[in-house]
Amino acid sequence: MSKKTLNTTNLEKLGAERLAALVMDLVQGSAALQRRARLEISAAQGPQDIAVDIRKRFAMMRRATAFVNWRKQKALIKDLDGLLQMINANVAPYNADEGFDLLWSLIQLAPSIHERTDDSNGAVGDVFRDAIDAIAAIAPRINVAPLVLADRILDAVVGAGYGEFDGIIPATSAILGTAGLEHLKAGANAWADAAPTPEEVERYSGFGLSRSAAGSIQRNKDLTRSVILADIADVQGDVDAYIARYSPQQLTFGTIAPQVARRLLDAGRVEEAMQIIRRAMAEGGKASHGTARHDLELVFEDGLKQQGNTAELTDHLWQRFAQTLDADSLRRHLKLLPDFDDIAAEDAALDLAERFAKLEVAIDFLTGWPALDRAARLVLARAKHLDGDQFEALTPAADALSEKHPLAAVIIRRAMIDDALIGAKSKRYRHAARHLAECQSSDARIDSYGAYPDHSAYLAHLRQKHHRKSGFWDLVAPPG
Repeated sequence: MSKKTLNTTNLEKLGAERLAALVMDLVQGSAALQRRARLEISAAQGPQDIAVDIRKRFAMMRRATAFVNWRKQKALIKDLDGLLQMINANVAPYNADEGFDLLWSLIQLAPSIHERTDDSNGAVGDVFRDAIDAIAAIAPRINVAPLVLADRILDAVVGAGYGEFDGIIPATSAILGTAGLEHLKAGANAWADAAPTPEEVERYSGFGLSRSAAGSIQRNKDLTRSVILADIADVQGDVDAYIARYSPQQLTFGTIAPQVARRLLDAGRVEEAMQIIRRAMAEGGKASHGTARHDLELVFEDGLKQQGNTAELTDHLWQRFAQTLDADSLRRHLKLLPDFDDIAAEDAALDLAERFAKLEVAIDFLTGWPALDRAARLVLARAKHLDGDQFEALTPAADALSEKHPLAAVIIRRAMIDDALIGAKSKRYRHAARHLAECQSSDARIDSYGAYPDHSAYLAHLRQKHHRKSGFWDLVAPPG
């Protein structure tokens, strides 16, 4: 490694005096870097000094009112994460109680931060979840009375508007113990069963809800109680208590049944788990989509494995693949087959994919498997049916086909270009211009366009039909 490489070893050779001067130079004009430098200096003085300065920073963040958009979000996350790491490295190892209080205070920043922050990607929430994990790591060393902690947790959870204290019960279960958990359970039930306070009614009345304020309050209380009791049941290993939270009808829901069945499987109660999951798949689960349906399927498969029901599992995986072209289902199906049978089954699966009704799903599967020859053949055979608006599947497919099947890649990219221009989707013009450049780049590698216009003809067509879409043409690089 070069002696000039920017790394810790080479920087250390500069010496403390030169490094100090360099740091002072770098932090000029940057409030964030100055804060970080001051915290590092404070940390060197000991855990009590850094704890005081961290609390000061928390107070400043609570008072802040400026909106943090997505452009500024990264700086905010870096600030929050830096404080978290300071606590983990410079306070918690030496004083677990102080570290716990600081981590708790950090999590309590969540409402004020979320109210003024664009956290559409969930990155800010991740920091608070990391703080919960940090509490779990030091929990065995924290000195706090179980009943006092239980009350503190109840207040925190019922007041958490952004789910910032999710996971705090399992994180602190080592401290709570049986007495604390039972106290928390009793407290949650008493709170949920209590009549709404005038303050609660007034607050909910201002939300413009269709149902009564009292009804809305009770519904939210019941939901919160359910979450608390679920966490307690998990910590105590009480599957029956977890199940008791739900009605028979709720146990058919795609969002609930997998969670219940998973816990029954883990407890060795396989037949009970399969009864719940089969009923859910036959009734409420039929309407489940996305993650809920995926979770149902995975738990069902695990149950069949535990039953040793290989035949049904094999058939189920094939049926799931045939309905969705789910690649993972196909892989698991093939692994269950005897040697050589898997080869014929894979060919049959690829044949099925080429006939699949949803064209873009089929292309996505075939390019991802990969079976590029088949994907290219499918694109050319059904080109007029391509939906250019399905760019999330088509863009990576075009990239995958570009090298060995440039014509198929061009056809896909033209579909996306046409969709953007015909629909005047100005937000997609930048992508369309990139696709057009990629088409031009592929032109030299295409020996024959067959029935399709070559690049020059296609470009001329675009200019004739969409000449007024200057927002697009301004992004198109001139020829040559």
